[in-house]
Amino acid sequence: MDDFLAVVEFSISITAPIFLVLIVGVILERIGMINDNFVEVASKLVFNVTMPALIFISITQNSKDPGAHLPLLLYSLVATVLGYLVLEWVVGKTVANKSDRGIVVQGAFRSNMAIIGLAYCLNAYGNDALAIASIYIGGVMVLYNVLAVITINRSMNAQKSVTDSLKAIAKNPLIIAIVVAFAASQVNLTLPDVVTQAGNYFARMTLPLALLCAGASLRFNALKKDISPAMISTIGKLVFMPFLLTLGGYLWGFRGMELGILFLLSSSPSASAGYIMARAMNGNAVLAANIIVLTTIFSLLTTSLGVTLLGAVGLM
Repeated sequence: MDDFLAVVEFSISITAPIFLVLIVGVILERIGMINDNFVEVASKLVFNVTMPALIFISITQNSKDPGAHLPLLLYSLVATVLGYLVLEWVVGKTVANKSDRGIVVQGAFRSNMAIIGLAYCLNAYGNDALAIASIYIGGVMVLYNVLAVITINRSMNAQKSVTDSLKAIAKNPLIIAIVVAFAASQVNLTLPDVVTQAGNYFARMTLPLALLCAGASLRFNALKKDISPAMISTIGKLVFMPFLLTLGGYLWGFRGMELGILFLLSSSPSASAGYIMARAMNGNAVLAANIIVLTTIFSLLTTSLGVTLLGAVGLM
């Protein structure tokens, strides 16, 4: 019994801090201390400066051989494509409005890994997890964008080019940070202490600021519409995809931290980029917002349950 309670305490220690910071973001937005302009500016700062610094520092300082984690990345790419294909089939059978299907599918497979998923990993494993998680995020993020364009084009008969999406990905600061970090690791580049310390300042700023913005961006009044397809997407995101990736990862041979990272990143809520893409392509932005809100709320519960189960059987 004591062992089980220890596992429960561990699972709560992973999700509770994230939940509290999200709630603080919600409260600060409600009382007017932060607003949409702050969220927009801070989000740009995180995306363009502090998150790339976090990724670069984590790969160069916490992983002596980044290439050792490539099997995990390869597996995650294969499993994500498989999950996407299953979701396309299921959503095609369960969502009546064809134009909404792409929104539901991308909400179900596209994780908010770079903010909430990374925070889960950091709380669970500390800085040791950052290098592995960053490599995973960089590779899978590219795939997410390509699959999102494909599914929305299919459901809405839209004409957004995959080539244009790939060009944008090539300019993504997070992808650039990963490529530069890989190159630096290969040549054993050692940065001056003053540069490393400055980078660490930016890196430590990333997750608290990003989580505050995520909380402030939640719009609960949007939940009045499109609940049924949003719930289908939520189940896909928080139950099907984590189960698929974690079980497949176990059968593939991953154990310990790598298996835990697979679960934690795949169990994070739907990415806010899905809402941005839905608006840009004149899709159902309300449905996309509902999916983000529901998956963010329930991810805290499902992740805690998943960590408890994995810990109870000695896999995490």
